[in-house]
Amino acid sequence: MPATAEQARGLATSTIERRAIAAAKAGDWSAVDYLYGRYADDVQRFVQSIVHDHHAAEDVTQDVFARLVRIIRRYEERDVPFAAWLMRVARNAALDHLRARRQIPVEEVRAIAGESGGQDSFEHRQSIRDALAELPATQREVLILRHVAGLSPGEIAELLGKTEPSIHGLHHRGRTALQRSLRELGVAPVTRAAA
Repeated sequence: MPATAEQARGLATSTIERRAIAAAKAGDWSAVDYLYGRYADDVQRFVQSIVHDHHAAEDVTQDVFARLVRIIRRYEERDVPFAAWLMRVARNAALDHLRARRQIPVEEVRAIAGESGGQDSFEHRQSIRDALAELPATQREVLILRHVAGLSPGEIAELLGKTEPSIHGLHHRGRTALQRSLRELGVAPVTRAAA
């Protein structure tokens, strides 16, 4: 059965793309330029849907393609189509960007940790670990992604493939169970008085 014109164009595109990928793996910047022209708009739209900031999406997209010469060597066609692999790279870069924006400066972490002192602070951290370990895995994962990684409920829902309302429910139940467990251990958080 003869191929249609659309199928022929698709075959030609995939052949050109395979050659560009092979050349990019060999360090050819013109091949990376071709891949940039082919995928940059799609990558930027995808990244913007995650970071919700046009300028940040542009920066992350540029970073993805700047790193492409190094990381494209990891791509194997048999595993996943190139477009899907590139979107996974872009998703990871976007999530890294969000995490970097939310990090607490090290000086603040040290100041907070230093307030409670040596042995007490070790026992307090161990109690929190023990209380977290008692939680169901999904509740524990949501609490860690929310309070340690600093992700929003929407970002957690997307990452875990769940709905945002289910993330809110898991977060609420997990926090309630964690507070109850910490009270039983005698290390429940104390609210500081306003200065």
